[in-house]
Formats: sequence, C-alpha cells, structure tokens
Amino acid sequence: MKKERTVRPETLVAQGLGHMDSEFKGIIPGIFPSTTFERDVDGGYPSGRVYTRDQNPNYDQPEAVLTALEKGADSFLFSSGMSAAVTVFQALRPGDHVIAPKVMYWSLRNWLATYATEWGIETSFVDNGDLDALKAAVRPGQTRLLWLETPANPTWVVDDIAGWAEVARSCGARLAVDNTVATPILTRPLELGADIVMHSATKYLNGHSDVLAGALVTRQADEFWDRIRTIRAAGGAVMGPFEAWLLMRGMRTLSIRVRQASTNALKIAEALKTHAGIAEVLYPGLPEHKNHAVAASQMTGGFGGMLSIRVAGGEARAMNVAGRLTLFKRATSLGGVESLVEHRASIEGAGTPCPTDLLRLSVGIEDASDLIADLEQALEE
Repeated sequence: MKKERTVRPETLVAQGLGHMDSEFKGIIPGIFPSTTFERDVDGGYPSGRVYTRDQNPNYDQPEAVLTALEKGADSFLFSSGMSAAVTVFQALRPGDHVIAPKVMYWSLRNWLATYATEWGIETSFVDNGDLDALKAAVRPGQTRLLWLETPANPTWVVDDIAGWAEVARSCGARLAVDNTVATPILTRPLELGADIVMHSATKYLNGHSDVLAGALVTRQADEFWDRIRTIRAAGGAVMGPFEAWLLMRGMRTLSIRVRQASTNALKIAEALKTHAGIAEVLYPGLPEHKNHAVAASQMTGGFGGMLSIRVAGGEARAMNVAGRLTLFKRATSLGGVESLVEHRASIEGAGTPCPTDLLRLSVGIEDASDLIADLEQALEE
C-alpha cells in the first residue's frame, strides 16, 4: 500500500490546499460577488448555497486552509476579529461565567467588562501566567468558558495552554484561545487541548494591513459551534467576497512573513536588552523572560514578531522616543509587513493595565539592522 504523504504547514498554506478556479483551472480562484444563488424547480439549492450571509464561495478556501493549519474540524470567517470573539461569548447562556486574563486585547477586555454584563455574562479577570489564580476563579457549575490570549498583548506574558485546558476540562468549561500573535505557524492551541481558536485575521493572517477580518476554528463541530454559526449568519458578521479573496492572498505568504518577523524581533530584543535607554525588553524569545520555558515548549520555530520596550525615563521619554522613530510608523495594529510602534497606555486610556513607559513594537519583515539603527537613534539623548 502506498504510504500517504503529508506536507508541512509552510507548503499547505503556500499552495492554498491546491484550490483552483473550477472552470478555467486558474491557480487562483476567482471572486464571487453574487449575494444570492438560484434554486432548483423543487426549491432545492444544487450549489449548496442559499445566501452569501451564510456562505460565499470565497470563504471556502481560507476557511479550509485555516482548518488544516490549526488541525481543527471546521472554521468560520468573520467581518473582524472583534466580531469573531464577541460571537463566542454571545453563544453562551445568560448566567454563564467566564474567566479571562487581566492583560489581553484591550477592546475585547473592555467589552467583557461592560457590554457582556448586559448579556447576563459575568467575567472574572485573573493574573496572566498564574494557574493557581485561574483555578481559584472557577465557579463550579457556572464557569462555562475560559478565554486565553497568549502571548498577551502588550506585555507578552505566555500562558500554559495545556494547563488552562486541564482546568477547563475539570470544570466542564470550554477553552478558547486567541492565537492572533503566535499564528498556527508557531502555536496550535487545539493540539494542546483548546476547544476554539480565534484570530484577528486583520493581523498576521492577512499580513498586508489592507483587510479587516476575523476567524474562528473549532476542535469539534458540536452544538455550541452550531450556535456560533447561527449567530454569525443572523447578525450578518461576515466578510465581503473581495476581502475574503484578499485574505487568502495574504495567507499564502504567512509562514515566511511570520518567521522573518520572529527573526527580526529576536535580533531587536537582543540588541536592546542592555541598552542604557531601555528599562526592560518584554519578549518571550529572550532566555531571561519569565515565561521563556513555557513559550519554548508550545511555540515552534520562533517566538513571534511582537515585543515591547519599557523606556527609561517614564512616559514622557517613551513618547519622545516614539516621535523620533522614522522606519517604525506610529499606528495601531500589528502583523503587517511594515514595522509599527504604539504607546499603548495612551491608546487604551483610563483603567489600562499597561505601563505608561511601554512602547509596543510590531516588527515587520524589513532588514533587522535598519530597524535596530532606527531604534538606537531614537533612544539617543
């Protein structure tokens, strides 16, 4: 019997699972803008599609590629990372309890602390990297979802996914992991025990800062997943066909972009960790990072393209350094081919857990020596 051949994630994503235009055999499928699909005379749908709010042909390839990359059972695209994340919480029942880390994507943290309560959902926030605090926050019979973001934005604390999964199983809850920063190239949470993976696909999956998108991948297509499907369709939180096509365009280079950004980020972290103008470099790829061992155990091939620096001299000095950078552009977002810098505390505003001397760096695929030189000149007194 001929042995079945498997391919690595780099090949899988570059080939886009081999999808082609079904009519002309173009290696890139076309764009399908139709919002509706013809029925048979008996009322059936021979194409298997009813309306683009439920499923558009341009969703098929990126959803299939994501499912394969994360080694899941099914995937859904959404109009944004926030819409994908919020849909998971909306699929819960009133009275359900959620646990999430204190440091996480600020917009989602703010939504959980304010609007989620209007859905009858209560959230407990626990210290990142503290499994004991997680266990203590569990409410038997009420805790239904554990939400984890790792590495955590913008301090880049790395949590033990398998440890969180064990806690989730012990209390009958699901574990959802925001894998936006690590991407399936570096970390596959479903293999570590997670039930759902979320991506702000605007970031690394697309990688070109020109598409707003989100995605969910599930380990098991169960009743909860059906609720997510229904909420997505009913709420219309779906992408347009052109945006889905652009997302797939970007995903084809995911592996080389992520690995180059990871290489650059490590070089920058190593160059700045002893710099007199830097109080601390926050990057899990550094051996001295408090979660380096955990990161090394669940991240393969790199530690991601995100790091933060705490500037000696406080907030005013940090703002001054950001203003002096020329290659790093001052902008919100991350995961693009270009390098960005942001003073997160001023963006997040009141209540932020982010230190005021912290600058978040999204490292792109430029030459690392140029990026280091830009940072060094900005740090000059």
